[in-house]
Amino acid sequence: MKKYFSLILITICISMFTSCGTKKSDESALQSSKDLNQIIKSDTLRVATMYGSTSYFLFRDELLGFDYEMAENIANFLHLNLEISIAHTQKEMVQWLEEGRVDMVAYNVIETKELRQKYDFVLAQEDSYQVLVQKMGVSSLSDVTQLSGKTVHVNANSIFLERLKSLNEEIGGTIKIVQVADSLSNDDLIDMVSSGKINYTLTYHNVAMLHKIYSKTLDCHMPVGFDQKNGWLIRKQSRDLRKVIDKWQKLSDTEHLQTNLFHKYWEKSPFFSLRKVKIPKGAISPYDQFFKKYAALINWDWRLLASVAFHESRFDNQEVSWVGAAGLMQLMPRTAENFGLDNTTIFEPELNIEAGVQYIKSLNLVFRRVENNEERIKFILAAYNSGPAHILDAMALAAKYGKNPQVWFNNVEYFLLKKSDPQFYNDPVVKYGYFRGKVTVKYVQNILDTYSKYLNRK
Repeated sequence: MKKYFSLILITICISMFTSCGTKKSDESALQSSKDLNQIIKSDTLRVATMYGSTSYFLFRDELLGFDYEMAENIANFLHLNLEISIAHTQKEMVQWLEEGRVDMVAYNVIETKELRQKYDFVLAQEDSYQVLVQKMGVSSLSDVTQLSGKTVHVNANSIFLERLKSLNEEIGGTIKIVQVADSLSNDDLIDMVSSGKINYTLTYHNVAMLHKIYSKTLDCHMPVGFDQKNGWLIRKQSRDLRKVIDKWQKLSDTEHLQTNLFHKYWEKSPFFSLRKVKIPKGAISPYDQFFKKYAALINWDWRLLASVAFHESRFDNQEVSWVGAAGLMQLMPRTAENFGLDNTTIFEPELNIEAGVQYIKSLNLVFRRVENNEERIKFILAAYNSGPAHILDAMALAAKYGKNPQVWFNNVEYFLLKKSDPQFYNDPVVKYGYFRGKVTVKYVQNILDTYSKYLNRK
C-alpha cells in the first residue's frame, strides 16, 4: 500500500514537472515536489513541537496532546513513521524548519507578517486574542490605560512583547516592561502570576482559560489585542505537502478528530465529575470484597487500594476522565489493553480493579531499588498518577543535587515540583522534560490521608 501511494505521489510530481513550458518553471515544479518526495522516500514525517498542556506531554506512560495526536494522524494518513523533535522555544522550532531538520512545526504558532512571508500556515485553529493575566481581586485592572506605571513580564522576542510595546506607545510609554529569557515559557509566566512571584503577563485567551482550571484565582478577562490567526508551519517550497495536508484536513474523519481533540484538550475540565455512589452501611465502598481479594496480590492493605480508587473515580465504575482514563482505577486505554481489557470490560468493577493491581505490580518492579516498602508505596502512588517517567526524572535530580533518591517527602517530591522550572527540566539528567508536579504531589498526600482515615474507622 505504501509503495502504491508513493508511486501515485511521484507520478503526480513528474506530471507537474513535465507540464511546465520553460526551464524556469520546470525547476520551480521540481523544487515544489522535491520536499514531499524526500519525505516519502525517508519513510518518516519529521515534526517539531514543544512540551505543553495542549501540544505534547506524557501522561501515565502515554503521549498526549492536540498537536501530537493530529501529527500522528496525518503520519498515518501518509503511511509514514512519525519522528517528534522537542524544541525549547518557538524560535528553535522555526530554525529547524528553515534548516530542513524537520518537515513541519506542529504547534499553535501565531501568524505574523514575518512568518507569513517565509512559511505557509496549515491546520488553522480557532482565532484567539491576547489578554492580561493578573490575580483576581478588588485591585485587578479593567482597562489597558491602567497599565501605566505597572510592571509586566513577557518573553523576549515574542508576539506578547510586540503587543506590549505597542500598548506602551499608545498610553504614553509608562509601562515597565521586563523581558524574560526564552528558558521561561508563557505557561511558566502564568504560573508565576498565580503564585504571586510577578503581577502581570500576557497570554492568549484560550490558554488563559485552560490555566484557570488549575488556578481559580487568575483574572484573565481584560483583552489587550484583537483576534489573531494561528496554525502549523511548513516551508513555502513544500507545495505538494501543502496539497496533501489540505486534502487530509478536509476528510470527514479528520474534521471529526480535530473537533474531538479540541474539546479534549481545550474545553473539558480535567477534574472528575462527582456522582453519587451508594455505599453499604459499615463499608468503605460498594467493592470492598474486590479490594480485599486483589490487594493481597501486592501485599497491600486493602484500604490503601480502596483509597487509590476513591481518588481516581470516587468509586464510580463508569467514570471516564478528560484524557480517556476509565473505570474505578482510571486505567488509560493502552494500559487496560495490556492487561486484557477492552472498551467494555474496562468498566466491569472486578476486572478493572484486578488490572489496576497488575499495573501497580509492574510499578513495584520499576521502583524495586527503593528498599523501604513504605517509601516504595509513595513512589508507586506518584507513578500511578503521572506515569513512572517523571518520577524517575525526579529521582535522578535528587541524586544529582544531594537529596535522597529513595525518600519521597522533601526529597524526590521536592524535585518533582521543580520539573516545571526550566533550570531543572532542561537539566541533562532529565529525560522526559517539563512536568507540572503539583497535582501528583497532592495526589500522593491525599491518598495517604484518606488511607489514614480508613484505618481509623471503627
